[in-house]
Amino acid sequence: MRPRRTRPLVVVQIPCYNEAATLPLVLASIPRRLPGRARLRVVVVDDGSTDGTAAVARRAGADLVVRHTRNRGLAAAFQTGLATALRLGADVIVNTDGDNQYPQADIPRLVAPILAGAADVVVADRQPARVAHFSPLKRRLQQLGSAVARLASGVPVRDAPSGFRAYSREAALRLFVHSSYSYTLETLVQAGAQRLQVVSVPVAVNPPLRASRLMSSLPSYLLHSGVTMLRAFATYRPLAVFTAVGALFLAVGTAGVLRFLYFFVTEGGAGHVQSLVLAGTLWSVGVMIVLGGLQADLTAANRRLAEEALYELRRAARALASRERRPRRRRRRGGRVPAPLVGAGRPG
Repeated sequence: MRPRRTRPLVVVQIPCYNEAATLPLVLASIPRRLPGRARLRVVVVDDGSTDGTAAVARRAGADLVVRHTRNRGLAAAFQTGLATALRLGADVIVNTDGDNQYPQADIPRLVAPILAGAADVVVADRQPARVAHFSPLKRRLQQLGSAVARLASGVPVRDAPSGFRAYSREAALRLFVHSSYSYTLETLVQAGAQRLQVVSVPVAVNPPLRASRLMSSLPSYLLHSGVTMLRAFATYRPLAVFTAVGALFLAVGTAGVLRFLYFFVTEGGAGHVQSLVLAGTLWSVGVMIVLGGLQADLTAANRRLAEEALYELRRAARALASRERRPRRRRRRGGRVPAPLVGAGRPG
C-alpha cells in the first residue's frame, strides 16, 4: 500500500501595527486555492497595536493571531511570524503587509517556484520604475538600493526592499534576523551567504491607503537601510569589508610615502618629514584594520557553526512538534483492531 501524500501547508504571515482599517481588505483578498492543492493558514502578528487590530483579525478570518504586548518593530514581528509558521509545520511561508500594499491574488505565483523545487526564496518585484505613486527620486533610489543589495548579497534580486516574499521551510530555518528595523535587506545578505536560490516574480502594487510607517522620511530610511545592509554584510563577509577599508588607508599611506620619496630625491626631503609620519600612521591604521578583519573572519566562522547548530535544533524541534500533531493510530493485530480496555478513559 502506497503511503498517503500529505498536502503541503502554506502559512501566510501578516505583521501588523495598528492596521484595523486595512487588515480586513488584506484577509478578504487572500486566495484559498493554491498550486498543488496546498493547504493555507493565515497568521496575523499584532505588534502591540492600540486600535484593536487583533480583534479585527479574528473577526475577519485569521486562523491564528499572535500578539506582542508592546510594539517591538517590523523585524521582531517578522521573526515571531516566522517562528510561529514553523511551529505550525509550514512548508512555505509567505510574508505580506497589513496595509494592503501588495496584491494578495499573486500569492499562488509566489509559492509556485518553491512548491516546484525551483527556488528557496521568492521576492515580489513591484517594478518601482512603473509605480505611479512613487516619486521620480524614490524610483531612482529604489533602483540604486536594489543594485547595491545585489552587489552586497550576490543574489539577483530586482526589488530588494519588497516585503512581499515567500520562503521555503529550509530557507526559513536558516534565517536569523538581528536588525530591529527591517528584515528585507538583511535576509537577502543571509540568503546569499547560505547560497539559497532566490528568484523574483513581477507583481503590480495596490494604490496606497496610508503613508508608510517604516519610512518616516527619506533621509531616515536611507540611513537605517544603509546601516542595516552594512552591518549584515560585515557580519557575513567581514574580511571583505575590513580589507576594503584597510586598503583605503594603506593606499593613502602609500601615496604619502611616494610623495616623501619624490621630494627626498628632488629636494633632499627637507620640510616633508610630516608627510612621512602621517603616511606611517595611515599604514599602521590600515594594517590594524586588516588584522581586525582576519579576527572578525574567525569570529564569523564560529558564528556560522553556532547558526548551523541552531538550524539543527530548529529542525529537531519542528520534527518533534510534527510527531506530536500526528494523530495516533492503533496497531492492527491479525487484521483486527483490538477492543478498548474496560474502564479506559477517553483519549486526550
